[in-house]
Amino acid sequence: MIVVVGGGAAGLMAAIAAAEASRQVLVIERTSDGGRKILTSGGGRCNVLPSQPAPERFVTDSAPHLMRGMLRSWPLSHQRAFFEDDLQVPLALEAETGKLFPVSNRARDVRDALVHRARSLNVTVQFETSLTALEPAGDGWVVQTSRGPLSASRVILATGGLSVPATGSDGTGLALAESLGHRVNSVYPALTPLTTTPAVHASLSGVSLTVRVRARAGKTTTESTGGFLFTHRGYSGPAILDVSHVAARHRDAVIRVQWAATDAVEWERLCAGNGGRRALISTVLATRLPQRLAFQLMEEAGVPLERRTGELRRTERVALIDRLISYPLPWTGDEGFKKAEVTGGGVALEEVDPNTLESRTHRGLFLCGEMLDAFGPIGGHNFAWAWATGRLAGLGASR
Repeated sequence: MIVVVGGGAAGLMAAIAAAEASRQVLVIERTSDGGRKILTSGGGRCNVLPSQPAPERFVTDSAPHLMRGMLRSWPLSHQRAFFEDDLQVPLALEAETGKLFPVSNRARDVRDALVHRARSLNVTVQFETSLTALEPAGDGWVVQTSRGPLSASRVILATGGLSVPATGSDGTGLALAESLGHRVNSVYPALTPLTTTPAVHASLSGVSLTVRVRARAGKTTTESTGGFLFTHRGYSGPAILDVSHVAARHRDAVIRVQWAATDAVEWERLCAGNGGRRALISTVLATRLPQRLAFQLMEEAGVPLERRTGELRRTERVALIDRLISYPLPWTGDEGFKKAEVTGGGVALEEVDPNTLESRTHRGLFLCGEMLDAFGPIGGHNFAWAWATGRLAGLGASR
């Protein structure tokens, strides 16, 4: 019997792949229903997949070619076909973001379809069951659980990382993998909001716009373009989440924001007024930015609200345009694993066979999903990783 530990995205996919190969499969899951991150993702809609792959945007401290190979093991077109044809969950493209959501916009439909598929293949799913220990036993394993021991010929660990512990992720699998001799690269929160103390931009809470963000720490530079949201504690939105790992790992990281697609030359032209009727600078900025943010930037640059185009002093113009195109974001921390969408770091990819995800240290043990040292950007890429590595581990355990 193959025992899958963890009934989330990767675990359910591993169970399905193994059962499709006619193996007897048992899934143990510590929560009462499984797939909690599926249910909460995308604001309850579940961003099942991205429309385009982006392996170059994945982050790992392991060999990148191993990560790319694991992603390629199940191409996006095949993954989409699985959801639409096998699970009967039609997907729709959100054109402005490139994300694929279920047509129903119900994350529960995705989770329930996965569980139903597993059960239709005679997979046994045992909820409210926690893993307490894992011991090699001859050619197999003894899986100690809160409900007693289980005997397994193969074990697939899909327990997730440390992100959003309320969904059942507590790092048990990572600690267990390390105790069994696997190298676990340092873990850190990723795709998490940033904070600032004091909350210097609390007055802008709720303001959102599309920006370009660049985070730099030493030789590491990461850029992202997308939504940005001021919160009462700091900053969120896809653009911030996608660079937050740099801040989480390097407290001296410098983060700069370009508040609009408008470049310095265009801002110069707009602020000069082009010889036309003199308009308030605040009115000009508000054509490209939310008004509250425009006022804030003018105040910080020392530009009076009554200043009009063509009247900017050189020092005012330089200070204002600098803040518009390369604003130094005053961050001091992050929301940590509590609000992180994924865990950075994890079991080094070199510790598993890239073709099967079997442990190189212990035969019959397979690892997949968020436990492995890789994560991608916002937009369904981390589900694509979970589906691909879960399937790879399930097929590997079935050999």
